[in-house]
Amino acid sequence: MNLALALRLGRISNLPTVWTNVLVGFLLAGGSLADPNLPLLMAALSAFYVGGMFLNDAFDRDFDAKYRPERPIPAGQVSARTVFVTGFALLVLGTVGVAAASRGPDGMPAWRALASATALAALIVLYDAHHKNNPFSPLVMGLCRVFVYVTASYSVAQVLPNSLIAASGALLCHLIGLTYIAKQEHLDRMGNLWPLGLLALPVAYGMALALSEPVAWGLLGLYAGALAFAISLLRRRAPGDVPRAVVILIAGMSLLDAVVLAGSGHVLAAALAVIGFVLTLALQKFVSGT
Repeated sequence: MNLALALRLGRISNLPTVWTNVLVGFLLAGGSLADPNLPLLMAALSAFYVGGMFLNDAFDRDFDAKYRPERPIPAGQVSARTVFVTGFALLVLGTVGVAAASRGPDGMPAWRALASATALAALIVLYDAHHKNNPFSPLVMGLCRVFVYVTASYSVAQVLPNSLIAASGALLCHLIGLTYIAKQEHLDRMGNLWPLGLLALPVAYGMALALSEPVAWGLLGLYAGALAFAISLLRRRAPGDVPRAVVILIAGMSLLDAVVLAGSGHVLAAALAVIGFVLTLALQKFVSGT
């Protein structure tokens, strides 16, 4: 398995959205951008994401052989065994990284962060193994991203702040809508659009934040604009519109993170999250994120 194939299997173009998720969890729990553990934590949770993407292809190999034969495993570019082993190894590596990047009051790795990382790994495997024809798979996928927040938060705090719990609800709604769309991507069309109503809840949450931190209004406008454009593509339903909408909504997670960070007073981090949005869209041109 060469580097180009590994990057494709890992959907590395979406990694900036993981990094901005880590920023939210870490900073809202009291962490600092200058903390030397922050880059290590980002790398650890990136390993979870890439490992999950590898396992997604491994578990979906029969489905892909029928509907997406160009994917690496059905195309014969790599064996399912290799992809399985690499995926699970990355989950283990990510857990080790979380242990190294977190410290409790006694100086030992924070057990809450390790427990959260373990739950994240379990959710990733559950989603990858059972997301086809599972009506609850959008919820499971959403929880995977929520536990990125939670793991990052527990790496520096023993109690989740209320602001993070509220942000987790907003992120969960975004992911449920996104995952519902992504499940239809291979058909390049959408059925009912009602689950997209969940995307209104993060916007409402952003408005509540902006009332106390006006700097968040501009970022909320960017986020709402990205949602509106993605939904317009779904309503038009021209060939290729569903995949384009999926890409925009994936990158849009970083804009939601920017709103949350700005609404919590972390303006510099919010600017970095906007860069994460732009970087995700740019990387999508070289490595498909779906």
